[in-house]
Amino acid sequence: MIDLHELFREESEVLTRSQDVAAQTTLSAEDYRDALLMLNRHYQRLMRETWRMISRSDRAERELNRVNEQLQQLAQELEYKASHDPLTAVWNRGAIIQRISNTLIHGPAALIILDIDHFKKINDEYGHPMGDRVICGLVSRIQAHCPDAASIGRIGGEEFTVLLPHYRLSDAVIVAGAIHASLNASPLAVLPGQLVTASLGVSYGKPGSDFETLYNNADAALYDAKHHGRNRVFFR
Repeated sequence: MIDLHELFREESEVLTRSQDVAAQTTLSAEDYRDALLMLNRHYQRLMRETWRMISRSDRAERELNRVNEQLQQLAQELEYKASHDPLTAVWNRGAIIQRISNTLIHGPAALIILDIDHFKKINDEYGHPMGDRVICGLVSRIQAHCPDAASIGRIGGEEFTVLLPHYRLSDAVIVAGAIHASLNASPLAVLPGQLVTASLGVSYGKPGSDFETLYNNADAALYDAKHHGRNRVFFR
């Protein structure tokens, strides 16, 4: 704890002496002048010290604000990295599962699961860097044909989900059909020499249903699509 008396000890002594001088009526003008000058010098010194303290406080406040801004930015970056896929920038597995579960608490939702057809062959023929570019190109194609309310997630590898809150099954099938048609209409820009197609499964969840049921139904529909030759849309 700061001892204020000790902190301002010298100023207190000067002030006491000045008060003693002021209380006397028999001193010479020179004595009064000396006391006033001493009081003035200490007052100026106190002003300079106060100004330096204020300046240091301002610098410290500015530095603290800068550090707080950096911490907030770092927290946002960490939160983003914890919830997004580093390659495609869509929601990662944990984050999209949580979003699906939260959505079903408040209302119905439809889910699309998309799996790239023969993706291993692309990696084998062109290498994994090209495989990564194909994945990113395909995500861009999905985003171009999804409504603003959709949440796209990467479940793993070449498998993606599209969450459609408050969508009926028939409307979700239309979205899946648009994605499917787009992939068959033209090659991805990163691999112009061939089409990159996908198999899609669609399901619907009522309010209060759970992620596992919604996902398993879409996954079963995806299996049907693959079983019937891939590059098609099935729903359950």
